[in-house]
Amino acid sequence: MKRRQGYLGLWVLLLLAGHAHAEWQMVGEARLQFMFWDIYDSRLYSRDGRYTTQQRPLKLEIQYLRDIKSAALVENTGKEWDGLGVSPDLQQPWLDALSGMWPDIRQYDVLAIEINEQGESLFSWNGKAIGRIGDPAFGQHFIDIWLSPGTSQPALRLALLGEQ
Repeated sequence: MKRRQGYLGLWVLLLLAGHAHAEWQMVGEARLQFMFWDIYDSRLYSRDGRYTTQQRPLKLEIQYLRDIKSAALVENTGKEWDGLGVSPDLQQPWLDALSGMWPDIRQYDVLAIEINEQGESLFSWNGKAIGRIGDPAFGQHFIDIWLSPGTSQPALRLALLGEQ
């Protein structure tokens, strides 16, 4: 009987491990480089390994390859939104929220956003939840920085979409 319980426990563990693995499938990955500096590696995930606009849930992970101050991340987010034509009135409350949420980044830290089925954006840092933004418009505008056809990094976009 004890042996059967052991096999049952192993079977349940394998089933759960398989389910957790199947939860996210990578769509694509890319490295951002500026001149000869590596800035970050990014990975896009969905449930089926494909991306379509407004798809939920969706996850974007960024592993930084250098130290970056929180203020610089927030400032760059605003600049990218400016380039995409996002209204400053829309941006400001979001930038304020990110300023209070994002830590200074150290080399190899991972900052991730998961947009759930309800459109909430959940942020984590090195696997630890650090905050959320409930406005469904935020999530799409945020991932558009990488995934919009108007992104400042079109080659990175294609790699994240698994097209390169």
